[in-house]
Amino acid sequence: MEKKPHFVRREFLPREVPSISLALLLAAVLLLNVLLYLYLNKFYSSLGRVETDPGLCPFGHFKFGAVKNCSPWLSCEAINREVRKLKCVGEGAVKKVFLSEWKEKKVVLSQLTNSELKEDFLHGLKMLKALQSKHVVRLLGYCEQQFTILTEYHPLGSLRGLNETLHIPKYKGMNTWHRRLMLAIDYVSVIRYLHSSPLGTLVMCDSNDLDKVLSQYLLTSDFHVLVNDLDALPLVNRSAGRLVKCGHRELRGEFVAPEQRWPYGEDVPFQDDLMPPYDEKTDIWKIPDVSNFFLGHVEGSDIVRLHLFDIHAACKKKDPAERPSAQEVLDTYRKVLTLLVREAAMPGTREML
Repeated sequence: MEKKPHFVRREFLPREVPSISLALLLAAVLLLNVLLYLYLNKFYSSLGRVETDPGLCPFGHFKFGAVKNCSPWLSCEAINREVRKLKCVGEGAVKKVFLSEWKEKKVVLSQLTNSELKEDFLHGLKMLKALQSKHVVRLLGYCEQQFTILTEYHPLGSLRGLNETLHIPKYKGMNTWHRRLMLAIDYVSVIRYLHSSPLGTLVMCDSNDLDKVLSQYLLTSDFHVLVNDLDALPLVNRSAGRLVKCGHRELRGEFVAPEQRWPYGEDVPFQDDLMPPYDEKTDIWKIPDVSNFFLGHVEGSDIVRLHLFDIHAACKKKDPAERPSAQEVLDTYRKVLTLLVREAAMPGTREML
């Protein structure tokens, strides 16, 4: 009889402990979900910074560095008087680029080098003015008469140097699947912006190979992606039956979309006037290859690729009409990020429950 109370206690305690543990576990899961929600909400707010960022200046103005007030774009006179060239840092088919200085700040001065391509240069300037946003490099001034453009300087340079940058000790902490996926999201956000821009649906034509694509974009010091070169950005207008062709020469290779390749075989010589035009879905075809570069070969990147397999397969549909829109790709990328961040924050939670 004296052992009975002892027996009851031994039977009762194991029932109580799991219920308390379960309550604590559920509370922890709830807290982690709240923290995850706050983090992703902040992240997505930064992704939607194009139209809603209160820091954007009115058209024709810019804000530089920590300065609070907006200033008008610099004129020819101001550029000639106040901007000092330091050194040439690049040269392409259209323009030469100089690291320069303005009011003790580093800036970039671009000047036309080939007078035969002045229309391309002026088109790039027109796009740069019209598309100013957090997706596009900041315009500081220009001089049409002298074919000169002044833009903000980003010391990390173009995306071609991304892997080298991530191996610098200062930035090694950024070399994770999470940060790399966020850069890919930035890139797709730029494509989405161009496809639904204030000017209409624009196609990124300077994209015939991966190296060329990467050279068109800049990596900011806070690890965001900006489009920098807008010289080749034709407009698609389906309602008016207006499609595009990226240049007047034959394009080859698997990187460019099937509809950008000569469709009549090797036996028929290429003729530009016989080449069918196409639309913005050429940009969608290239997204998987560019994203693959972004993801690199860090721990976890293969898991990201696995989650993106279906959307990337859809991007590679031979029929352009069957490919997703840039918005659909962006939505999928964001969902994958949300899923993987949740799984990283709460490993094994599902099995525990």
